Amino acid sequence: MQFLIDRINQIISMSDDEAQLIKQLFTEKKIKKGEYFLREGQVCHSVAMISAGLVRYYINEDGNEGTYYFSREGDFVCDYESFLPQAPSSKNIQALEDTSLYVVSYEGLQQIYQGVKQGERLGRLGIEQVFVNVLQQLSSFYKDSPEVRYQRFLHAFSAISQRVSQYYIASYVGIKPQSLSRIRKRESRHH
Repeated sequence: MQFLIDRINQIISMSDDEAQLIKQLFTEKKIKKGEYFLREGQVCHSVAMISAGLVRYYINEDGNEGTYYFSREGDFVCDYESFLPQAPSSKNIQALEDTSLYVVSYEGLQQIYQGVKQGERLGRLGIEQVFVNVLQQLSSFYKDSPEVRYQRFLHAFSAISQRVSQYYIASYVGIKPQSLSRIRKRESRHH
């Protein structure tokens, strides 16, 4: 739980009483590799922070998976599009490794917003980061070549690039795995 408190303290300052409230509202959850934090059609009822592990966000379109984001240690995990209105999700959030999370319910988060002086700021900053990432990914699909999108992946996710399968990286870039292999071969020749 100290990992969670330390990470939140990097974002906002909290009193000891506020930290105690957060400890009471978050619970620890473990999901095994391949299991889901959220499946398409479910309502996202919680926000979590990863203390260990890795997840991917993807959309399933007629059996084709489109990976659009990854979260790792210290990142918040949530489908805000489902969470905020408490509506069914069109997305999946799947563990790529055995993953440990600290989870707070929708109701618990409302208590944090009211009981922690900078609680609403914490929520706003989390959502702003997700919003910016989604917009960058969306605009990249329209204006950047696959090579540039791969470079953006390496820049944004350098700490986890060795932990993610080539299949999921290719899906994130928006190409087939064979095309990613060609891009990587060209890249290695240039370095």
